[in-house]
Amino acid sequence: MSLSSALTRRGSAVLVAGIMVAAAAVGGPPQRARAAAPAVPSVATTTITDATGSTTALKGFAIQSSAKVADSAEAISSPGYQSADWHAAGARSTVFAALVADGTYPDPFYSENMESVPKDQFAVPWWYRSDFTVNDTSARSYLDVTGVVSAADVYVNGTRVATADQIAGMYTSHELDITAQVHQGLNSVAFLIKPNDPNKHFTSGWIDWNPYPPDDNMGMVYDITVRRAGPVVLSDAHVLTSVDMPSLSSAKLTVKARARNDSADTVTSTVSGTIGDITFSRDLTLAPGESRTVTFTPDDTPQLKLTSPKIWWPAGMGDQPLYDLRLTATTAGATSDTAHRSFGIRDVQAPLNKDGHRAFTINGHPLLIRGGVESPDLLWRWNAKEANDRIAYALNMGLNAIRLEGHLEPDEFYDMADKAGMLLLPGWECCNKWQASEHYTPQEHDVNRASMAAVATRLRDHPSVTSFSVGSDEAPSAASAQDYQNALNAADWTLPVLSSNNHEKGTDAFGPSGMLMSPYEWEPPVHWYHKRGEESVGRGAEGFNSETSAGASIPTMDTLRRMMAPSELDTMWKNPQAVQYHRAPQSEAYGNLKLFGAALNARYGHVTGLDDFVRKAQLAQYEAVRAQFEAFGRNFTDAENPSTGVVYWMMNSPWTSLHWQLFDRYFDQGGAYFAAKKANEELHVQYSYDDRSVVVVNRRAGASEGLTAHVDLYNTDGTQRYHQDATGLTAPGDGGKTVALTIPEIVPDLDTTYLARLTLTDSTGKEVSRNVYWLSTKKDVVDYDHTAEPSTPTIAYAALDGVNKLAQANVSATATSTATDDGTTKVTVKLTNTDTGNTPALLTDVHLVDPQNKPLLPVTWSDNQVSLWPGESTTITATVRTTDLNGATPNLRISGWNIPTDNVVAKPTS
Repeated sequence: MSLSSALTRRGSAVLVAGIMVAAAAVGGPPQRARAAAPAVPSVATTTITDATGSTTALKGFAIQSSAKVADSAEAISSPGYQSADWHAAGARSTVFAALVADGTYPDPFYSENMESVPKDQFAVPWWYRSDFTVNDTSARSYLDVTGVVSAADVYVNGTRVATADQIAGMYTSHELDITAQVHQGLNSVAFLIKPNDPNKHFTSGWIDWNPYPPDDNMGMVYDITVRRAGPVVLSDAHVLTSVDMPSLSSAKLTVKARARNDSADTVTSTVSGTIGDITFSRDLTLAPGESRTVTFTPDDTPQLKLTSPKIWWPAGMGDQPLYDLRLTATTAGATSDTAHRSFGIRDVQAPLNKDGHRAFTINGHPLLIRGGVESPDLLWRWNAKEANDRIAYALNMGLNAIRLEGHLEPDEFYDMADKAGMLLLPGWECCNKWQASEHYTPQEHDVNRASMAAVATRLRDHPSVTSFSVGSDEAPSAASAQDYQNALNAADWTLPVLSSNNHEKGTDAFGPSGMLMSPYEWEPPVHWYHKRGEESVGRGAEGFNSETSAGASIPTMDTLRRMMAPSELDTMWKNPQAVQYHRAPQSEAYGNLKLFGAALNARYGHVTGLDDFVRKAQLAQYEAVRAQFEAFGRNFTDAENPSTGVVYWMMNSPWTSLHWQLFDRYFDQGGAYFAAKKANEELHVQYSYDDRSVVVVNRRAGASEGLTAHVDLYNTDGTQRYHQDATGLTAPGDGGKTVALTIPEIVPDLDTTYLARLTLTDSTGKEVSRNVYWLSTKKDVVDYDHTAEPSTPTIAYAALDGVNKLAQANVSATATSTATDDGTTKVTVKLTNTDTGNTPALLTDVHLVDPQNKPLLPVTWSDNQVSLWPGESTTITATVRTTDLNGATPNLRISGWNIPTDNVVAKPTS
């Protein structure tokens, strides 16, 4: 997220400690830290693969504070060194992550446990050491280092091979030739890792997203690998693609790589490659130490001209085919080195439209970016299953893009996105060292440039990556922008480069940003429909808003009880203006629930207790999030100042949070999640809060014809006060829309709070979209004249407290579960409103739970939080990993705004 002043979302104040873990949070009251007990680190020795061209990741490390180690660096990095009283750390582990994993500190997700962790222990360097064995020393050995936070001296077998001045920056990549140090048998490597400060080092921070971990993520966040090669080493292998537009009928490939002779002799090597059935090769002679770029172009290698290429598309627009490049350097008849890259063929453009806003196209098709900001674990602990689940949730919500602000995940994440068809919008972080470019020293410019070069090399071949933002809230200085431009050019970067995510911040090197930012706090639904040009906070669905949201996002009661002590839960609903530790306690603007609490009480009636607060919060989040995405969807094809993209701040949270999330840390889903899912349907009927129009939005490739929109308005006692059908509708494809009808401004005998049911049927009469709103004849009024961070003031609130008068409805449910061959279990649920009167069941929620009534997560739903009128039925499905059931039969917890909670067993089927 971003902000333009120290008093707003992105203040640069010193942040307090914070942390999260991937396992379930420990319940009960806050626990004091306990002293670490000596334990033998369970760090296995890594066996290095002998084959040239192979890469082996170190399995893990033994770590210890330098304040507790009196031995010399030479001794610590020598084989046989005794580290039995050190802590065990994974291959990718920060210091504090290791201390949490071995039980030194209790679960920091819960309550304020993290506050008990002494921070001075992280103000000194920490040792990381690991052992590896090499059987064959005839090949050369290289230590590849990246992901060090913040810098490190590196030692191999008692010899320093790099200093912290060289190994500096989280995203820089370093190849260390350790051939002279490595011997047959057991070898050791040690890193003396320096303390981190995101305001001083090119790493990552958490701004006002949440409290900081006490170690500021000092440690390792990517794999450290040992690579073997012969005399000729390959590096920087990549493929440049150019597809014929707009036909997509042909494509041209250019293959490039660096070949370097690391031997003392002149050698002749053959560099050969394959891309599927395509083969090519070239001989080259290299003097000792010589490095040369090998390039295969369509002109000199005609087989790199493709006819009918397989085109990569985002999910929902087509398939995601990938090509594989494999290169081999052969010297004296033996393999010297290899390189492998996957890539996709697609065309991405992001010019400025006539209104000055970024407008993305993919393969020539206009694209409304519907995204969310992704965050890794607060401790940077990589979990492939959870990363896949985050992408799956994004797709399930109908999102087509994920933004990564300064938290650039390991390489596997981009592979996952490539295969899933999820667009990625990576970039640097705001409000710390990355944003202080006016004051970089010459050495810092070197690190900055090296960071850009390494990241460009990592990301450029991934078809999911659509751009890179070299600034967030602020554009880089002219000197830093030149650093970036030089690095990107050297890396053959061909994708759009955004100078910042703030419309006020551009650069000569990259031009205007074309992006908008904010607000980040609660706004009434109507806010999103008001276009305000370049107003900083008061803007609605116009242009490309790279980070914006409805602020507070209260999790489900299941999650709240896992993350907060009873006293904290009381404070949350009784005193929302108080600092809430599970928001951003270091932030004056975003550390409380004041704005959200005021709106909740004013619009839905005074909160009477914790349960009442949570249930009303789900309704409020549903209407706010739905309106945001729907407004951007409606305005996408406007002739004047259209919307071109919206990125929700945020998609997920790195820890147990009360704000900025569409789903929570445990993957539980509430009103915000299902609102986004509803708003982003492929074919969707929606209500406009500004002009009362009912609009059909079609995100399918082609036009949808023969549609009928049905609109009904009801008082809260269930009596119908308005009905209108619009028949023979055609909605253009690729995000096009059609206005079905406009609801009259005055409808006789309508309650102050009323319900609107919108349904869309196709030419066969089948319902293809359903959308239910709770509305008021008393409108929210926004005071745009006093717009300021963190939001535009609301000076009059809609009266939605009439939903409290809804009578209890009766919903019956039947369910079955079926295990599938792909390792998942599909649960099918039929819901029926069996009420004999007029009462609708508002937002019926179905939770998949275990026999102890705890949520089974993650789970993907075809639909949920559905509203049904008497006699209406719907069937929804849930998909969960079969292993997550632990052999139990899944149960369903059925609840809703005005229905009693019930549990139903999903009967297994064969």
